[in-house]
Amino acid sequence: MPSFIPPLALLIVLIAAIVIAVHPKSRTYGFASWVVAAVLGGLIYPKLYLDYLPTDYSTFLNYLLQIAMFGMGATLTVEDFQRILKMPKAVFVGAVLQFSVMPFLGWSLSKALSLPPELTLGMILLGASPGGISSNVITYLAKGNVALSVTMTAVSTLLAPVMTPLMVYVYARETIEVDYVKMFLSIINTVVVPVALGLIANMAMKRLKIDPKRAERFLALVSMVAICGICGLIAAKSQSQIVQVGLVLLVGVTLHNLLGYLLGYWGSRFAGLNICDSRTVAIEVGLQNGGMAANLAVDVLKNASAAIAPALFAPVMNVSGSILASIWAQSPSPDTEATDPKN
Repeated sequence: MPSFIPPLALLIVLIAAIVIAVHPKSRTYGFASWVVAAVLGGLIYPKLYLDYLPTDYSTFLNYLLQIAMFGMGATLTVEDFQRILKMPKAVFVGAVLQFSVMPFLGWSLSKALSLPPELTLGMILLGASPGGISSNVITYLAKGNVALSVTMTAVSTLLAPVMTPLMVYVYARETIEVDYVKMFLSIINTVVVPVALGLIANMAMKRLKIDPKRAERFLALVSMVAICGICGLIAAKSQSQIVQVGLVLLVGVTLHNLLGYLLGYWGSRFAGLNICDSRTVAIEVGLQNGGMAANLAVDVLKNASAAIAPALFAPVMNVSGSILASIWAQSPSPDTEATDPKN
């Protein structure tokens, strides 16, 4: 292959992402297009990621996740946690579905598709992770209950140090030795502490009378850039394996995502939640924190192959989430006003 082909292909991918992000009719898919571009960039031209790392792969992945989680934490407020008391049923239902439906789907789909052990581990890690950072944006675009989405993301993130290792133990204990304490401490270090620091930064910005909306937009952008970096870096590192098993695994993560939406929605409806809140829970359940799953695979379990599923899941969930948001935004639920966060 001529040496100019990878940079040229990468340039085409970047131009396509920019066009999608700025065009009025496709702007909704802007973030999804950047995640897809990051993954394709890693597959097309892995040297772009791997040859310029300031530190080793595992450590840099760790840093990117901490940056992403700090950005998420900086968009949270104390009121987001107090809101648990105002909508306890919806938050409880969402948390139960998050840590029951998704781990089971990760395990069962892996068995159904006869995935090798390391990819099965990646699917289980993915399913055992808390809600994804982009779920709040997708919920907003879908005209869902943004307040509930933000609170659910915060709650599932705080539950992750306990629930993620537990779910990995339940579904993967036969194939790997699960070091519960090490996994617990890793999630505390890379997820909970950065989120807490972000929350403190948010409080400090308010005291310093910094425009919170502008600051939140900037920090949300920082989180999104970090997520793109995580996905692209994993794709670059695992390029040869993705080429070999990419199609089967792509089917697996797509089904994982879509069934998460489906079971999240109908599980919420069965529990008695209204349509708007059920849509919100569906988005929260279907979108996972793949960055955390990938970091656990590389940093704790020392299994780079297990990080492939989370890397592929990220573009799939953002594209499907954007499409779902567009559909639901055009058919708002009858109880949208009742669940407006301003009410």
